[in-house]
Amino acid sequence: MFRNVAELVEIATTRNLPISEIMIEQEIEITGRTRREIIAQMDNNLTVMEQAVERGLNGVVSHSGLTGGDAVLLQDYIKKGNFLSGEIILDAVSKAVATNEVNAAMGMICATPTAGSAGVVPGTLFAVKNKLNPTREQMIAFLFTSGAFGFVVANNASISGAAGGCQAEVGSAAGMAAAAIVEIAGGTPEQSAHAMAITLKNMLGLVCDPVAGLVEVPCVKRNAMGAANAMIAADMALAGIKSRIPCDEVIDSMYRIGLAMPVALKETARGGLAATPTGKRLEAEIFGAAAGK
Repeated sequence: MFRNVAELVEIATTRNLPISEIMIEQEIEITGRTRREIIAQMDNNLTVMEQAVERGLNGVVSHSGLTGGDAVLLQDYIKKGNFLSGEIILDAVSKAVATNEVNAAMGMICATPTAGSAGVVPGTLFAVKNKLNPTREQMIAFLFTSGAFGFVVANNASISGAAGGCQAEVGSAAGMAAAAIVEIAGGTPEQSAHAMAITLKNMLGLVCDPVAGLVEVPCVKRNAMGAANAMIAADMALAGIKSRIPCDEVIDSMYRIGLAMPVALKETARGGLAATPTGKRLEAEIFGAAAGK
């Protein structure tokens, strides 16, 4: 049905349907499963996300000790009322962090589109839930909309940090979330595409440099920033702001940047923050002195 964002928006606009519905139809066509089966699976994904957020907000610590507890700290900070940025953005950030802290603690999460970027979509969804009070069906639709944009990225570029850097993981996740936020807030398919483009083009070139090779530092905090990026981009698109560079061209640029990125900056833990003195020290502490050399 659709291969890129332009086709997705055209189909949705011509048929006067939300992007989420186009994605459901695409899944039916590709998988041969029934509508009921596809929606039931996404409903289960939503439950997994909700449980991960709740567990993270109760406080978890990873086995390495590198991450954990930051989601709780941020929620406590919000409750004090002295925050400088918007409450809904901080809530999205804390819930994105909560999800990735659960991932780092070997808990169950839903990859959106990967485990390392799993916090952005649920973080933003459960934050806007408090503002928009969506039905369960609307929340499921949110996931289908984000999936539609993830489908395009996966088939035209990459969602792998090893192939394209963190721009392909957290960048893609943030763009997916921004597009879905627009739809659940009542925006048009075209505005969803602009939100995706605005988000992703501001995360181009983001490297993947996990300290000690673990999906913890800086991954958890990158999900936090991805969630904030998605919220702001969605608001910009809903305000009528457009990306001068079409969404599909932004995705293609991300792909080409990933190809040009040095191997040391693509999930090998040989460059970037992983190669700093502190990064090497942490690696040695976790895996033994020989690992930090």
